[in-house]
Amino acid sequence: MPDLLLELRSEEIPARMQRKAAGDLRKLVTDALVEAGLTYEGAQEYWTPRRLTLDLRGLTARSKDVREERKGPRTDAPEKAIAGFLRGAGLESVDQAQVQTDPKKGDFYVAVIEKKGRAAEDIIAEVMPGIIRNFPWPKSMRWGKASSQPGSLRWVRPLQSILCTFGPETEVPVVVDFEVDGIRSGNVTYGHRFHAPDAITVRRFDDYVEKLEAAKVVLDAERRKRIILDDARNLAFANGLELVEDEGLLEEVSGLVEWPVVLLGTFEEEYLQIPPEVIRLTIRANQKCFVCRPQGESEKLSNTFVITSNIEATDGGKTIAHGNGKVVRARLSDALYFWETDQADLPDLDRLKDSAEKFGLDLNKPLDQRMARLDHLGVTFHAKLGTQGQRVARIAALAKELAPLVGADPELAVRAAHLAKADLQTEVVGEFPELQGAIGRKYAELQGEHPSVAAAIEEHYKPLGPTDVVPTDPVALAVALADKLDMLTGFWAIDEKPTGSKDPYALRRAALGVIRIVVENKVELKLSEKADADLLSFFHDRLKVYLRDQGARHDLIDAVLASGQSSSPLEGETTPSSNDDLLLVVRRVEALGELLETEEGKNLLAGTKRAANILAAEEKKGTRVADEIDTGLLSDASEQALYAAVTQAEKEAAEAIQKQDYSAAMRALAALREPIDSFFENVLVNDENDSVRANRLALLDRIRVATGKVADFSKIAG
Repeated sequence: MPDLLLELRSEEIPARMQRKAAGDLRKLVTDALVEAGLTYEGAQEYWTPRRLTLDLRGLTARSKDVREERKGPRTDAPEKAIAGFLRGAGLESVDQAQVQTDPKKGDFYVAVIEKKGRAAEDIIAEVMPGIIRNFPWPKSMRWGKASSQPGSLRWVRPLQSILCTFGPETEVPVVVDFEVDGIRSGNVTYGHRFHAPDAITVRRFDDYVEKLEAAKVVLDAERRKRIILDDARNLAFANGLELVEDEGLLEEVSGLVEWPVVLLGTFEEEYLQIPPEVIRLTIRANQKCFVCRPQGESEKLSNTFVITSNIEATDGGKTIAHGNGKVVRARLSDALYFWETDQADLPDLDRLKDSAEKFGLDLNKPLDQRMARLDHLGVTFHAKLGTQGQRVARIAALAKELAPLVGADPELAVRAAHLAKADLQTEVVGEFPELQGAIGRKYAELQGEHPSVAAAIEEHYKPLGPTDVVPTDPVALAVALADKLDMLTGFWAIDEKPTGSKDPYALRRAALGVIRIVVENKVELKLSEKADADLLSFFHDRLKVYLRDQGARHDLIDAVLASGQSSSPLEGETTPSSNDDLLLVVRRVEALGELLETEEGKNLLAGTKRAANILAAEEKKGTRVADEIDTGLLSDASEQALYAAVTQAEKEAAEAIQKQDYSAAMRALAALREPIDSFFENVLVNDENDSVRANRLALLDRIRVATGKVADFSKIAG
């Protein structure tokens, strides 16, 4: 079977775009070839800063001949219908159509469409220009003289060459010939920009990889990452250090080099007084370098950093290391200034006294000063939701209210809330917004705050995404919940809700954060006290997404959420809906799933749905259903047994629900399985006697009510 090798070589592609672009190329090419009638055994994409490559193995040499019979209208159909059929089938007249006979429908036209197969290289040459021209780059550009012409090629960076060869291993592959904006495909590529800039003629993928390697290009991005990581670890270890690993940075730097060479750089030790987070971010953001720490240390850094170069320098990299060191020192000098400024008193302390008194702040402490200034300046949070100071006051009040629910000290929760946004006024966060929270925690520790307060300042933003960890410290839980609930209730109040794909205030993330916090920390929180019905519905939608990601069945989630407040047979009391308590919803879904994995559960589901279907059909017809069950009309032993079983199951389930033991409630309902089966085997619901029929329908309604306390069984598949 022939193989296809494709390379699109250009100027440097931004590192953040490379992986997705290579995947897009694989999908676009394989989809187009399959749609054209070809098949293949495997496809693998590769990328470097200057090329996207596709290795496609086992491609069929030719598409199959296709014969399609397209059924048309009856031969006596109106002329317009016949003409439309002919146009759609590509026929010029009915003489080109066949007539077939159906014993029931009579004679009708059939168009037999035959398409001859085509050579794979012709198909490739046909589809590739369109794929290249319409490639889905996030951003693209035109260049050169052609850039002034309408419809000229756009690419992420100037496209320089196209390599496209096709053929079996046993033969010399052919060049698939096509052209895009004056760039004609060939069998030539180029190696490293500096080390091997000459043209390289290649045949197939293995030959291509080998020649690129000789020309100082490591094609496989994962291999480049391994080289960088292993060499960086070894270089650090050889100097008595330990590499501070960073997967995101590793991914980025592997997309900046084709031939990775790892070097060490240094800066003055005086800069180590800066918080490690600031040093690391400064060096990462500005120079794309890794930092190191002394072996065995987890908090301290060394004054050494790791550079990933793209060339093998003749001086062993001394000039490169020196140049990077100069830039790092300049950046760290700025960071040191920011750090020292943040530790000093603000010049306008006299004007901050009112704000300090409002929030109980100590103006002898740097972080307190920054919070006072945040309030004093009236920094806007949102035009319709007030200032940051007003938002902090709301968060503090809500955190104090939530503290007992999560086992937190209310006063610590308030203190943490008051300082949570203070680092917005620091110089370091002004320069590095990514450090918001982390710097607040560092500064809180330096001024002697309670460890839980310091932790909450950083962790109240968490989780920032589905893979981020959730806070576990009780004070952090209180402030994190308060922060997110204030966001959600506030934006709901001003009708600024997510629409479609637009969510400018990250409210979906905030709702998912609340869900993860309460579920993963087992917090029982009644959202109806904080959210209106529409916002509660939004939480339910997010909860469905969360539970489906956890492997829960969507129909079980719908069944639980569809069960609302119901009356209890026990002395007329009401069992409140637990749908506003997300933790209880999750427990009910889990318990329902466990029940339905048993034979009793499966049979109970079948019997309950049968009862509900009969009842629904009769209600639709207007058949009378008795308001109460008359035990005197229960003549058959099976209906008497079912009545007794339902009464007992309702009582036990209600008691279990009051204790929030949903597994026990499910077990109580499972006891209905045999009485329901026996009832349907031995009793005719639609009895001729109106009173008996109404009484039996009321008995079915009791089944629906009993099971409805934990789930709406009609929503469950099966």
